[in-house]
Amino acid sequence: MQQQESRTSSYTTLAAGPDFRLEIEIKRSRFITVLRRTETEDGARALVADLRREFNDARHHCSAFVLGPDRGVQRSSDDGEPSGTAGIPMLETLLRRETAPGVTDVSDVSAVVVRYFGGVLLGAGGLVRAYSESVSAALEIAPLVQRRRLRLCAVRVPHAAAGRLENDLRAAGYVMAETGYEPQSTVLRLALPDSPDVLADASERLAAMTAGSVDLEPEGTDWVDRPLPR
Repeated sequence: MQQQESRTSSYTTLAAGPDFRLEIEIKRSRFITVLRRTETEDGARALVADLRREFNDARHHCSAFVLGPDRGVQRSSDDGEPSGTAGIPMLETLLRRETAPGVTDVSDVSAVVVRYFGGVLLGAGGLVRAYSESVSAALEIAPLVQRRRLRLCAVRVPHAAAGRLENDLRAAGYVMAETGYEPQSTVLRLALPDSPDVLADASERLAAMTAGSVDLEPEGTDWVDRPLPR
């Protein structure tokens, strides 16, 4: 997915790390929700395949996923449940999850709900509520982050000065991206809002920190994880 195709500069997704899991029981049926951060359809389908192998005796492995900064890819599967009672409610729960008042922007998330039937029929309405509740409950406590498209800028400094300057930049509130190393210098990278005013201000502050000995070098844009605003 190319950045230039995106019309948005931020969205909410799962924090990087292992799958998030939550199990609830409804009328003796077990509903095991697994959330995974995925950026491709192949990655989303891999989650379903993984869980089919792990829970090979379960009756259903229902799924839904939303992909892309603009949430342009949306899919769901009832996996044997009555049509419209599992996958679509799961997908709607992902799409309607508010991450701030009036903001619904969850994406790059795949959800699979593994169901072990407990012998009590839930009916169509009960299934819709159960699958919706399973995903909603997982999203409420899963670790979420804001993913923002930011301008990356490099700062090349002698190795001996890199640690102190990085600490100063962090203390000033700058978001640091991946550090690189060259024979004569360490390459610190700042992730900044893509605005001329912000870049100009960062250049001035960097000059003040280093007595004008280093420059800020724009390198392009990338998606960077940030804590959700509180």
